[in-house]
Amino acid sequence: MKALSDHFSRVAVSYAACRPTYPEELFDYLAGLVHHPKVAWDCAAGTGQATIPLAGRFERVVATDISISMLDQAPRHSHIDYRAVTAKASGLPAASVDLVTVAQALHWLDVDWFYEEAARVLIPGGVLAVWSYGNPHLDSITLQRELSRFHGDVLGPYWPPGRQHVEAGYRTLRFPFPELDPPAFAMEEHWTLAQLLGYVGTWSATQRFRDAVGRDPVPDLERKLALQWNHGSTRRVRWPLTVRVGRRPLEAEENA
Repeated sequence: MKALSDHFSRVAVSYAACRPTYPEELFDYLAGLVHHPKVAWDCAAGTGQATIPLAGRFERVVATDISISMLDQAPRHSHIDYRAVTAKASGLPAASVDLVTVAQALHWLDVDWFYEEAARVLIPGGVLAVWSYGNPHLDSITLQRELSRFHGDVLGPYWPPGRQHVEAGYRTLRFPFPELDPPAFAMEEHWTLAQLLGYVGTWSATQRFRDAVGRDPVPDLERKLALQWNHGSTRRVRWPLTVRVGRRPLEAEENA
């Protein structure tokens, strides 16, 4: 049994403000996979980065997370029901959900428990979608080299167990349903250096470095990046998404 992981409650405000935005095309694609976009369950919803776009496409979204602090930072919406519960106990009725999503959080869950709950709440033919993103890509080789060094060399020992699944695009985790072949998606932002550093400050490894070493590693990164990043200017930052999507078989197929 895997222990519950809460790496972000202490930075909930920064997480809500500094994380990148998922592309609208991703949610159009997911909504188009279901026959009737009535109910979606956004598991490990955090501060609602995926929940809010889902609420624009589904009649009701149940957004769950173990962190009350994170959910408190999520925007309110008439279509959303926020619940501080675990991934194995959504509280949803059986066969009541059209779409289940997990955005950048599957590696924190006990996948066996979660997949069992997802199979229970999904309608036959319902869709499960999980996605992740790794180290951002900057539009400068020099800046990218410094950020990659920070990510791997400075923070490397402090990434929590499970991060390796993100780096592998979740291909190291089993998937419970026959998979579909989604198109390619990516997030893209034009950020100042301050915005990038705010995002880096929300990384789980950055927090663990602060706790273990007793200082913040981000100012050192800032000094190195500032040599090539003009003050106040924006740079393109891009994160390719790895999306895995599967459909729960129809009852006749399950019993075949």
